[in-house]
Amino acid sequence: MKLILHYLKRYKLLLALNILSIFGFALVELGIPTIVSDMIDNGVMRQDTSYLLRMGGTIALISFIGVFGTILLGFCCARISTNVTRDIRRDVFARVQSFSHSEMNQFGVSSLITRTNNDAFQIMMFLNIILRTALLTPVMVIVSFTLTIQASLRLSLIIASTIPLIVLGVVIVAKISGPISEKQQHSLDSINRIFRENLTGIRVIRSFNNDAYEADRFDKENSFFAGQSKRLFKLMSSTEPIFFFLMNLAALAIYLTASMMIDAGSLPVGKLVAFMEYLFHAMFSVMLFCMVFMMYPRANISAKRILAVLDTENTVHNQPDGTEDPSPDIHSLEFCHVDFAYPDGEEAVLKDISFTAKQGETVAFIGSTGSGKSTLIHLIPRFYDVSSGQILLDGKDISKMDLYKLRDNIGFVPQKANLFTGTIADNIRFGAPDASMEEVIHAAKIAQAYDFIMEKPHQFDELITEGATNISGGQKQRLSIARALIRKPLIYIYDDSFSALDFRTDAKLRKALKTEVTRSIVLIVAQRVSTIMDADRIVVLDEGKIAGIGTHRELLSSCPLYYEIAASQLSEEELQYEC
Repeated sequence: MKLILHYLKRYKLLLALNILSIFGFALVELGIPTIVSDMIDNGVMRQDTSYLLRMGGTIALISFIGVFGTILLGFCCARISTNVTRDIRRDVFARVQSFSHSEMNQFGVSSLITRTNNDAFQIMMFLNIILRTALLTPVMVIVSFTLTIQASLRLSLIIASTIPLIVLGVVIVAKISGPISEKQQHSLDSINRIFRENLTGIRVIRSFNNDAYEADRFDKENSFFAGQSKRLFKLMSSTEPIFFFLMNLAALAIYLTASMMIDAGSLPVGKLVAFMEYLFHAMFSVMLFCMVFMMYPRANISAKRILAVLDTENTVHNQPDGTEDPSPDIHSLEFCHVDFAYPDGEEAVLKDISFTAKQGETVAFIGSTGSGKSTLIHLIPRFYDVSSGQILLDGKDISKMDLYKLRDNIGFVPQKANLFTGTIADNIRFGAPDASMEEVIHAAKIAQAYDFIMEKPHQFDELITEGATNISGGQKQRLSIARALIRKPLIYIYDDSFSALDFRTDAKLRKALKTEVTRSIVLIVAQRVSTIMDADRIVVLDEGKIAGIGTHRELLSSCPLYYEIAASQLSEEELQYEC
């Protein structure tokens, strides 16, 4: 309820109208039986036609109020519940956008999707019903019981004896349904995860002929979810007949008692008719409240899962009022004795990393798989924060800078090229939304993407499909590079971004980049020695430590690990020439 109350405060006017409409609805539901009772006892019994006509007009007026109240109640409930759900989804999305890689790994993509969609939907359904019944139920119950007591204290005791049994049943059902709902939501996370993995890895699955295995894996989780859902639905379905059975027993007892009272002359017929209406509304209101109470465990689980996202503290903290801002023209990037260990890891993956990159320089990183190359450059845009040491831009610690101002100065090309659904021009403009078409074309030419774009039927207006499945890996990388180039940042980071390019395109691209990034710092992670041979400085990493720093020729003679990597890729003639 904490989550719901937080968002309900934003809609005070709609809540006030909701309360007003509830009283209008209660007036009709309880006022008409009272008037009908008087019509029977004072109009029908006495054959007073004028009284019957007068009361009939009153019923018509109350009915009109009731229709208006019911419409207003439905409008307010729908408006509030949908707006609250919209706000929850918007806040969850904004919160996830601020997460570092650590928080993303903590929850997982499939779980975050479930929390944003299904859990928010559960809260919407619960809120819609509770807005109809939360205030209506106590109003109806209190007024109904007051009127039943006024009608007949003896008969009202029969109702009072039934309600504790209903409440006890509700408490038991709620206790049982809570754990089932939790398992159901966790199972839905797993279904989304398996389905997502299957869709994104469909080519691998088919190439290994593992369709049956994946179908079996999905079927097991789907069957588990269905089993939990059946248990929950059976539990909920069994309560309604039991409640109606108790209501019918109470009604039977009331009819038996009332028949003896009417026979004795102590209860008018009109009072009995009104009493049965009051009974129906009182018992039905209690049953509605019980149904809401049974829905609460599932909504509570969903609310807790959403709150877990909203209340998660970022491991990477932004400094919007930071004492340091990036310089308008960055001259140096320096790593000072940097150590780093992942939040969920024990051993440091980077140890005592120190080097300097200056404006106009290209610094490359090479090493064996798992040596920490990508981890190192991920520290610069603060995807993670260092465990110890400092990263300095012109002598200013990046951890004390505004995160968004820092990233405004970085053009990042990831190891796995990610493109978005939209046109080629839209994807390039992702780096600079206000860029002109001339700038888009220029970036494409530098990235060696212009030629293949012009071969497309719609050229720059060619649509990139979901997952960019309609272009090759090399084309994805070139568009990603163009996206970074159009940004014109002060720091370029290429995380093994040339791996899908052929040697000819790689060489042409690096040659074109030289004239484009003369006032920037360029950092390149690469596996191919040919990609980084011309770098001003090469940092060789081995198990998270620096094994050597220097130019290509210097490292060939001073760093055995670099020589070993180069020897595995270059011919003997090339090695001897370089040495």
